[in-house]
Amino acid sequence: MNNISGKVVVITGASSGIGEATARLLSAQGASVVLGARRLEKLEALKQAITQAGGKAEVAQTDVAKREEVQALVQKALDAFGRVDVLINNAGIMPNSRLDQLQVEDWERAIDINLKGTLYGIAAVLPAMKAQKSGHVITISSLSGHRVRPTSAVYSATKFGVRAIAEGLRMEMTPWNIRSTIISPGPVDTDLPGSVTDEAVAEQVRKVHEMAISADTLAETIAFAISQPESVDINEILLRPTAME
Repeated sequence: MNNISGKVVVITGASSGIGEATARLLSAQGASVVLGARRLEKLEALKQAITQAGGKAEVAQTDVAKREEVQALVQKALDAFGRVDVLINNAGIMPNSRLDQLQVEDWERAIDINLKGTLYGIAAVLPAMKAQKSGHVITISSLSGHRVRPTSAVYSATKFGVRAIAEGLRMEMTPWNIRSTIISPGPVDTDLPGSVTDEAVAEQVRKVHEMAISADTLAETIAFAISQPESVDINEILLRPTAME
């Protein structure tokens, strides 16, 4: 894992779940982490835990649906550490429902956070990464970015979309040595099911999540992708619980 030590890593959705587990793991392996999420009190507690363990961390309250806040998060990394080596586009919601329920506000939130939030992260880091001629953008998609189920149409659309964006980024950024990795997990033990607003659908999601992969496992998967030599770009990882059909 020596390709992680010394790197500056920006993580969105860092206050819990995959983001929090990844921040702790990468910090323990020598990375400086810059953490964004909407819940500032949780970010501050995480920063304190990391610094008390000897790590380096900065935080910024960040709603990824607001481009200026994502830009400010990345600027904090540049101001504190002088560079950005890795962006982990992790923030996301899953307000699943049937299309004929017309949950238009939920659709708009999913697009704003999952899809536009990913683009805002890329827009914020690319100038610095191109200038330093290196970087790595890790995009958290989903098993739902490979298939569509009833009630998942809009969520799947956003996760198919971020896979397309990440693959386009990979191809376009090869002259600048910028890597792009898509990680598509099945159910993960996080609070993502809590973003499902339809109670019947939420119950179905909770049942599926009884077999969920741990957030720590996802963090290790992310660390594996980062730790590869600069000449190797892990393009996509799809993982699901062994018990899942």
